[in-house]
This record gives sequence, structure tokens and C-alpha cells, in this order.
Amino acid sequence: MIRKQFLFLFFGCFFIVLQAQQSFHKTMKLMGSRFDITVVATDSILANKHIEMAVSEISRIEKIISSWDANSETTEINNNAGIKPVKVSTELFNLIKRAIAISNLTDGAFDISYASMDRIWKFDGSMSVFPSKETIKKSVNKVGFKNIILNQKEQTIYLNQKGMKIGFGAIGKGYAADKAKKLLLTKGIKAGIINASGDMNTWGKQPNGEDWIIAITNPMNKNKTFAVLPISNKAVVTSGNYEKYVVFNDKRYTHIIDPRTGYPSYGVISATVFAPSAELADALATSIFVMGYEVGINRINQLPNIECIVIDDKGKIHYSTNINIHKTK
Repeated sequence: MIRKQFLFLFFGCFFIVLQAQQSFHKTMKLMGSRFDITVVATDSILANKHIEMAVSEISRIEKIISSWDANSETTEINNNAGIKPVKVSTELFNLIKRAIAISNLTDGAFDISYASMDRIWKFDGSMSVFPSKETIKKSVNKVGFKNIILNQKEQTIYLNQKGMKIGFGAIGKGYAADKAKKLLLTKGIKAGIINASGDMNTWGKQPNGEDWIIAITNPMNKNKTFAVLPISNKAVVTSGNYEKYVVFNDKRYTHIIDPRTGYPSYGVISATVFAPSAELADALATSIFVMGYEVGINRINQLPNIECIVIDDKGKIHYSTNINIHKTK
């Protein structure tokens, strides 16, 4: 039970009673993942009403971008690969346009056409043989963001190879978190957190006036944190490979695969990115695994209002130039 707090203001002969702001929280499964939604409001009825609005918004987005939904716009695009362009909503067109911009920014390390990739890697411990070079090369034959053809005037998307597919697994939850935050802001919710399985977007401050505080998991021991940071009006996403990987010849390959080559990434075990949007942070965190920490951090340092923390497979921590971090003991 939440204890209600009240603020009493005296004006002349009258008292005005103002109910204090409190944090209200709800956890649920959306888009096949855990979502934690926190809002700051004056009472539980108002808070629950707005949390349900956020849930409806996230569900709406899933119906647009899900490649598992037979009726989604994304499925229609994939079903018409190599056949014809598909007219889509402005929202989806712009999302794909931004995704391609990130592909160009990362030299193809991020690519929504990764969904075209043959599934030759297994990270459940069942792999005992390293795939051949020919098999790996063939697995990415249909991958390539430059084969996603956008027609701005007609607002159409065309995948120009049969069997080609796009998917939003690397940015979908981040985008949903962004949209839920934007909706709640328009409804007057001045502070909160949308946490989509680690794709987190924050705004405003805690009821006590302090910034939100986030903890970053120690990838060498997932039951501990290695750093805590204050965050407000910003998104943060952590991608990790400390649970999904395969080892060949004493080298650990992660579940994040380079869409350009078909080989799993290696050398990075955790990447945390701070950015204005969870969509962007999500895409860049994935890209750092593929680019490697040196190239990844160098690329982040060239971008305004974006920072990162990267941990390599030796446990060494690397930072972008302007990050402010408080290490835990």
C-alpha cells in the first residue's frame, strides 16, 4: 500500500490541499519482452490510466512493425520482396528511412535487412562444428540495406530481391519506448521511465526532485552492477553477450552477427549507449559489437549528445570522451 502524502498551502483564510507526486509502476509482457512502465502522478487512478495509454501505444506499434503478424505492414513488405513496392504509412516509412541513415552512419554494421540472413549459428550450446566459409558467405546473400528502395513521393518500400526481409528486432523496442514517452508527455505526465527490456527512456525527475538513477550490470557477474549514473530526459540502452555466445578454438563469438559478413561479432561483451532516443541508442549499441570498441567509440565521439561505455572480452572498460560515471565498489 502506498502512503499518500499531502502538501498544505495557506492563502488568507483558506487551506488548499495538494496531493504530492508519487511514482507508480507496472510490469507486463509486450512485444514478446518485459516492459516496465513508471510514471509520476498524484494518484493511482490517474497513473494507471496513463500507463494503459502507453500500453495501447506500444501494442499499436507492434502491429505495424512485427514480422510475425501476418497483417502487419512489415509482413506485407517482406511478402512482396522482389515482386513490387508496397505503400506504407508515414510512420513506418520514416522509421525505415532513419534505419537506413544509421546503416550509412555505421558502414552497414547496423542493417534491418539482417532478417534475410540464414540462421546457421546456434547459441544454445548445441553447435559443435564451425560453419564453412562458403556457408557463412551464402548466409548473407540477401542482406544489404542498399537493396531497400524508398520512394518518398509514392511513400513505398521495395525490397529488390526475392527472399529478402526486414526486421526491427534491433530498434523496435527502443522505438516503442520513445513513442510511449512522447504520448505520455502530451497527456501531461511530466516524469517517468519506459524500460523495454533494457531499452530505457526517461524524462523529468523523481518525486523528490532528483534525477533518475540507473545501474549498469557487470557483465562479468550479472548479479552485480559496476556503475550507477544519474539520467534525465535521455535514453540509455545496454546490449550484452554474456549469456548468448559460442566458443570455438578458445574464442568467444556472440549472438550479434555482422550483417556484412555473416560472422558473429567478438571482442565486446557489453555496450551501453546514451542518446536522445532509445531507437538510436538501441541501434548504436548493436553496431558497437559489430564495429568493435575502438571503431565504435571513435564513431560515438563524432556524434553530438551521444555517449557510451563499452566492456571488452578481457573485462576492460572503455568510455567515450564526455561521459560522467560513478563506479560502484
